[in-house]
Amino acid sequence: MSAPEGAPRGSARAPAERVDNAAPPAADVCPCGSRLAYEPCCGAFHAGRPAPTAETLMRSRYSAFALGLPGYLAETWAEATRPDEIDLDDGTVWRRLQIVDILDGGPDDESGIVEFRAAYRDPDGAGLLHERARFIRADGRWVYLDGQIRGS
Repeated sequence: MSAPEGAPRGSARAPAERVDNAAPPAADVCPCGSRLAYEPCCGAFHAGRPAPTAETLMRSRYSAFALGLPGYLAETWAEATRPDEIDLDDGTVWRRLQIVDILDGGPDDESGIVEFRAAYRDPDGAGLLHERARFIRADGRWVYLDGQIRGS
């Protein structure tokens, strides 16, 4: 998930550890929509465990946006397309992730596509980011390459 034109994003500045103060307690439901607790779900990936599939990485990146983890977003962004700095707009609240389509991106694949819709609210009101995101393996780990914004 990127911060494409027309979608909420902040301005460039030095990456910070977190925008908010703390990850959700382990018993809280993960923001990715899995209905699992945060710690065994995306919390494990945010702590360093490699995502086994492109979809799992997509979900963990969505959670990183929702929780304000720019360091994780940078680590999971392909070097060739990664911005120099990632700034998250603390006025944006990510509400819901819906996976629309998945093409490849399994444990034995080298590339994959995950199409998703991410609902958010910012100071201007409610919005929906609809993106077809491309993922590749780099050094054996899934990373976000780029995405194409779709009409909602």
